[in-house]
Formats: sequence, C-alpha cells, structure tokens
Amino acid sequence: MRPLVLLCNDDGYDDAGLVALRMALQTFADVITVAPHSEQSAQSHAISLHRPLRHYRIADDVHAIDGTPVDCVYVALFGNVLPRKPDLCASGINLGPNLAGDVVYSGTVAAAREAALRGIPAMAFSQLGPCTPAALARSARIAAKLARNALRHTRPATAQVPLLNVNFPADEAKGVRTTRLGVRHYSEGVDERDDPRGRAYYWIGGPGGPRHEAVEGSDTEAVDEGFVSVTPLRLDATFPDHLAFAANVAAYEEDE
Repeated sequence: MRPLVLLCNDDGYDDAGLVALRMALQTFADVITVAPHSEQSAQSHAISLHRPLRHYRIADDVHAIDGTPVDCVYVALFGNVLPRKPDLCASGINLGPNLAGDVVYSGTVAAAREAALRGIPAMAFSQLGPCTPAALARSARIAAKLARNALRHTRPATAQVPLLNVNFPADEAKGVRTTRLGVRHYSEGVDERDDPRGRAYYWIGGPGGPRHEAVEGSDTEAVDEGFVSVTPLRLDATFPDHLAFAANVAAYEEDE
C-alpha cells in the first residue's frame, strides 16, 4: 500500500508551491490536499472556535476549508475527509522562508505542528524567493526525497513524532544540512495612517528586509550559504534551564 500524505499550506489550496509539492509527492504516495480556501499567511496556530467552517470539495483528493491552516489539518483528521490516518503531513511549499523565529508566526509550520500534536509525522517546507516555477519544481523534488526518508526512518513507537522545518535557498541547493533555529531581525516599524474619515489605522512592518545573525549551525546560515536547512522542532515547550527560576517564583509566602 502506498503511503498516504496529508498536504496543507497557508497560501491556499491552488497555490503554486503546494501544486509543485503535490506533484512531487505523488510519485510515491497518495496525496490528499486539505488547505485554506484563501491565503492565511502568518496565522500561527490559530484555530476557529466561534464560527462555522465551510468545506469546498474541489476534486476527490483536493479540499478547501475557509479557515486557518490549523483548521484545515483538524478538519482533515477529525472531519471524515481522509480515508485513513495519514502516514505523513506535508505543509508547503511556502512562498517565502520560515527561518528562526518565523516558526512562531508561520501558518505553514503551524499546520505541520498540529499534525505532529495529533501523532502524525510532519514536515513544513518553505522557499526563499524568487519563487519561480523552476525554483519550486526543483525544491519540490528535494522535498519529496526528504519526505520519503522521513517515512523510511520514522519509528511507530517513538514518544514524540518527528516535526521538521525545511527551508530551500533561493538558488540551486549545494546540499542539505541539519540545522538549529537561527536569529532573524526584522525592521520593527508600524506605519500609522488616517482613513478619509480621520480614523487611525496601522500597517505592521518596517522598510527593508530581515537581517540574519551569524549563528553557526543555524538554518539562517545554511540558506545564506546556499544549502537546504532541515531543523527538528519540539512540541514540548518547557525550558529546563528556567525550572529553578520558576521554582523561586512559585515559592512565595501567603502572608507576603
């Protein structure tokens, strides 16, 4: 039996990056797309609890949900959309990188994280620009090879299923590196304007692109040097180094 891959993203079910990844994955797996009906970039791990979600059956194996990336994965797993539990969740290919702290905001990464939380091995894929058809096809072929390796090496009894964040460089990759999250700085500006009725509104984000710190072994270093980065992420967000600090905070006296 061919493996079953759940395919999602945050750019929409008909996005060029998702279509390229779908075609590459179909060379060895059955692929069912459950993705947002429209772009949902930077939605992080948002889930819709206070409104209904519309389901659009685009084709037998392509479904669009008018919700966030996490909504899509949740509906796919618990809404009788899939014929069986998927062997892997692939999210992407995102049009733009998800490096360093981007993983906190990324809907692409969040879709993969939601699958991992539900016990499904998951991978998020992102492409540095320019995201041309040739670049996406090239990266999709690499993504398919990485996905096959992930399926081959995943152990069913693993306590925490693998969650991998993969970024492709802008140009043809020199190779693949295992990395850790780096450090990425954005221009932290807020553009304040007034509408025709004199009411203030805001655009988040300042001028210029992000700046990378030189962190050895990081995902930012890898893509800056022309390599694919493969970064394992963890679901347990506990920070062991601060357990002693937390204990000091917790040790208060009732009469203080």
